[in-house]
Amino acid sequence: MKKQLILCLFAFLIALLGAQGSPNVLFISIDDLNDWPAVFKGHPQAKTPNIDRLAERGTLFADAHCQFPLCGPSRASLMSGMHTTSLEFYTHMKDEELQKRAHEKGTLLMHEYFSKHGYKTMAVGKICHEHVPEGSVDISGGREPFGPKPKPGFKWKSDITSTDWGAWPERDEDTPDFRSAQWAVERLNEKHDKPFLLMAGFLRPHVPWFVPQKWFDKQVDTKSLTLPPYKPDDWDDIPPFAPSVAQEPQYPTTEWAIENKEWENIVQAYLACVSFVDAQVGKVLDALESSEYADNTIVYLWTDHGYHLGEKGLFKKVTLWDRSTHVPMMIAGPGLPQGQVCDRVVSLIDMYPTLLDLCDLPTNPKNEGRSLTPLLERPNDAWNHHSLTTLFRYNHSVTTEQYRYIRYEDGSEELYDRQADPNEWTNLASKKSLKGVKQRLAKHLPN
Repeated sequence: MKKQLILCLFAFLIALLGAQGSPNVLFISIDDLNDWPAVFKGHPQAKTPNIDRLAERGTLFADAHCQFPLCGPSRASLMSGMHTTSLEFYTHMKDEELQKRAHEKGTLLMHEYFSKHGYKTMAVGKICHEHVPEGSVDISGGREPFGPKPKPGFKWKSDITSTDWGAWPERDEDTPDFRSAQWAVERLNEKHDKPFLLMAGFLRPHVPWFVPQKWFDKQVDTKSLTLPPYKPDDWDDIPPFAPSVAQEPQYPTTEWAIENKEWENIVQAYLACVSFVDAQVGKVLDALESSEYADNTIVYLWTDHGYHLGEKGLFKKVTLWDRSTHVPMMIAGPGLPQGQVCDRVVSLIDMYPTLLDLCDLPTNPKNEGRSLTPLLERPNDAWNHHSLTTLFRYNHSVTTEQYRYIRYEDGSEELYDRQADPNEWTNLASKKSLKGVKQRLAKHLPN
């Protein structure tokens, strides 16, 4: 059945591509974007018309999860097609170290694999943790830092985190993301003599939450903002070890944000950053749609992990709960179904083999994810797979359609019924009636 579905998709692609040859790939990465874009219904006041229109012309994966809720390891997993436990990669590494590790494990990073099979590769912005390994793409637009930043800052002072929020700088043109979008647009306006993989990585809404004032002006007034769900006693039923993994003193807490009347300001700043980056994505999509490559380019949009904006008492990533593992992911392209939502549990690690499938490239035997082409054709089919998320080597989360099971390195556990308790407020791990569920999910944990 799977082979039939894949052949069906290939037939669509071949029919539309005709003499144009192999499809191009536009690969869009957004840093620290949670599921708040309007099309994901994560926040009722988010304004993301460009991300939304991409979803309308493709498939939105509504229950996608990362393999590690931190930028570097998450991107390492996606770009290598291997779990962080297989890579033995549990923190940030230089891009060249990732490349070396992947080669030691017998595989190529995704863009290297495309290059090996005849693709022109181009990259700008944040793709791996920094950019891409030096010399690993045909054309590089480089990567700028997260700035510019005002001195001494606005709201939050810490030597460990860039967390801060406010209107800065004055113009879009002064931001790295604006320049990355322009670089990608220029590449799409050029003539290419072979199929290409164009990777564009945007920084916002990664901290600091700084964008020009006009993006704040487009948001709902702070007095009318909808705040995320928060339960002050949420941590009463989690294991004593869990806070040592989730809580880091360099970040604000929800209690602090409430006491200092900053929660609304933080949420507005994050939404402003989301609208800003959506506009940059829109420029690139506009350029593609007006280019000669409009009818033979697959677009894949993803983010490296989610982000807490007050849920579970936190303003951060790096947890094993839904707010940190859940990611936006969508794919659109020639011959692919449009305007559909897939609610099956999938992973960022699945995208490497999926893109190889869609571009009719040889399978990479080192890929540990699975091709999502069957779900592109039949998004509601049974999909009895889970997503594994790792945090700091010995802490893991297993996500299925009904449950999230967390086991920490000291052996303590959490279990949530995702259908009945989407906020993950009630830890069911101590229920004897669910012992079998825990045992079944624990089989998916790495050795």
